[in-house]
Amino acid sequence: EKRTMTLIEKNGYHDCVYINAAKIFQGIHTEKRKDRILVRYGDDSVSPMLTFKDEYSQRVCYELAFNALKYQDLLEEILLDSCVYPCQSIPDELTSLLVVMLYDLQERKFQAREIFDEEEPVAEVQKIERYLYSFRTKLAAALARCRIKHDALSIECILPETIRKQEQRASALPLCVWINTFKISLQDVFRDLEKKGFTRVESVSDFDRYTYCMDQHCHDVLFFPSSLKEELLNLDLFADSKLLLQ
Repeated sequence: EKRTMTLIEKNGYHDCVYINAAKIFQGIHTEKRKDRILVRYGDDSVSPMLTFKDEYSQRVCYELAFNALKYQDLLEEILLDSCVYPCQSIPDELTSLLVVMLYDLQERKFQAREIFDEEEPVAEVQKIERYLYSFRTKLAAALARCRIKHDALSIECILPETIRKQEQRASALPLCVWINTFKISLQDVFRDLEKKGFTRVESVSDFDRYTYCMDQHCHDVLFFPSSLKEELLNLDLFADSKLLLQ
């Protein structure tokens, strides 16, 4: 399931991921002043009930929700500029789902979602997906206008400088990985990583492409270069929860 989800991320997510991400976003979205509210998100006074298939699914849901939060102002601007929002057939309670799915749609360059394995469809997700996709040309045009207005080559360039600097620092940090010693020994991890072409080095300062090092204080913690995140998550060691990304 985890490997499958990794493969379909580029083509969209399962319905349950959008629902959970929307619930998370509903609780963390930025509240505007009453005199500036143009996009309404409904009531978020009740904590949402979240159900995740596994740890990987949970991480994907939170990543999607926080990406939507990061670009909330831009996504709202796109919805308003394209006249896709407001819509009488979409209640305020589904606005979070609308924003989360719009973020994912523009990430896919407004291409249709492709999910090949069977899943239980969620009516709200299907409804929002059809609605957004029917206006994909207007949404893409609104995004283009936003980029022109901000003189930005990509949406990342539209982010405030403080957030861009935070992202740059975060992307430079090494990945921290915990060895699940309930499932595998340290020596077996080292052996498996060596088979995959990884070389153990003394410290983070010695990092090259396929390298890793041990934490000096915790013997069951490893560090990897941040650029290897996608490749690491596709290893059997991660899919089988023998290594866990922190």
